[in-house]
Amino acid sequence: MLSVFEFILLGLAAFRCMRLLVFDLVSIKLRQYFQVEEEKRLNNETVEVIISGKGTGIRYILGEMLACHWCVGMWASIGLFAGYTLAPTIFIPIIVVLATAALAGIIQVFLNK
Repeated sequence: MLSVFEFILLGLAAFRCMRLLVFDLVSIKLRQYFQVEEEKRLNNETVEVIISGKGTGIRYILGEMLACHWCVGMWASIGLFAGYTLAPTIFIPIIVVLATAALAGIIQVFLNK
């Protein structure tokens, strides 16, 4: 069973990992390999960007999953928890760095308001 501190740490790390894969510019090349973006003009002169998987098979599936922040968050949580449980020596530093970055990002958002 996880302590409250471990649970919060894993939650923050999963959040940062999800943001890193789904939204951050540093992973744009990865996303472009798996996804295609299509612009759709709406009646009120706004533009909606539709992101979908590229290609077929596993490439398409991964593209669709990368478009869903809920999906990536779930897989990030599973991966980080599995790593924490099975290889804590390797994963604890990764989790701490991701959680610290998440907390710093959250603080930055509040300071910008």
